[in-house]
Amino acid sequence: MHEQRGSAVADDTSVRFWLPDPHHALAGARLWQEVRVPGDLLDFSPTPDGWELELPRPAVRRMEYMLELKHRDGGIETILDPANPLVARGVFGDHSVLEMPGYRRPAWLSLEATDSTRLRLVAPASGGLRTPVSLELWAPADAEADEPLPLLVAHDGPEYDDLSALTHYFGAQIAAGAIPRGRLALLAPGDRNARYSASRAYARTLVESVLPVVNAASSTAGRPVIMGASLGGLAALHAEMLFPGTFGGLFLQSGSFFQPRHDGPGHGVGRYWRITDAVGAVLAAAPTEHPVEVTMTCGALEENVSNNRVMARRLKKQGHLVRFTQVPDVHTYTAWRDAFHPHLTKLLQRCFGPA
Repeated sequence: MHEQRGSAVADDTSVRFWLPDPHHALAGARLWQEVRVPGDLLDFSPTPDGWELELPRPAVRRMEYMLELKHRDGGIETILDPANPLVARGVFGDHSVLEMPGYRRPAWLSLEATDSTRLRLVAPASGGLRTPVSLELWAPADAEADEPLPLLVAHDGPEYDDLSALTHYFGAQIAAGAIPRGRLALLAPGDRNARYSASRAYARTLVESVLPVVNAASSTAGRPVIMGASLGGLAALHAEMLFPGTFGGLFLQSGSFFQPRHDGPGHGVGRYWRITDAVGAVLAAAPTEHPVEVTMTCGALEENVSNNRVMARRLKKQGHLVRFTQVPDVHTYTAWRDAFHPHLTKLLQRCFGPA
């Protein structure tokens, strides 16, 4: 298949993994992946000097994986590919990465970002929420506190920043003149499974406490844009639906818009029925009197992609200004990072105005 022999290589039609084991110390090896390769295709085959696996190329631009080693004593060990230096970090640990031909990291990662400052803030809980919301407010270094600037709010803000380089993206787009100067509120999730699972108490705290705390610390212009991924995307949409007109734009990535007909009962997610009740209420809502700019992205191979398609169609029918894009990736912070440009960039241009 490949002239090059490496631990993981790909061409336009297939991928190949190779694990050296010249002394045949292992009883077997198996590929761990989340790109919907059928389970009966994941076992490596023995070779004279190791283990090899060849598969049709999955419909993704990059593939995160790990190796499951089967030891002769019956033990199983899951490891990174020891011969592949390319690793992606995530909230569930590191994974080895195979980049497909033609994949390119976002160009903005190599651009210089504008100088910035950060201010730590705490918004008191309200509406029944038990704990306050911590956040960092990012701004250009030369911005005065009383200078009105547009605001982007990010659920899971510290994780977005650490794993998707969100503040670098924002600062690089400002420095390049692609978007206006603005502020970015990085909201710490706290107990995200409680807060982001369509919690009315959290939505009220966000609107009636978090945004006022930000506005008290610095001047903002216009309605803010809010972004979130997975449950964070659900929480962003839920807040706007409960308090229409609060936000001028929503950037929703792989939103957890669970529906029983697609996910089955329970789905293994805490507060599942609260989520499905809230999603059902959004889907059943009447045409809106407060249309909002909505940009949605979702991995084409994600289990939740059907729910995202349904939500995008329904929000558009209700009168919201919806743009939905399926990206050739799955449910990872790198996938969400790669979709910032052009999708988030264009949303901020529409909501913030010209640079």
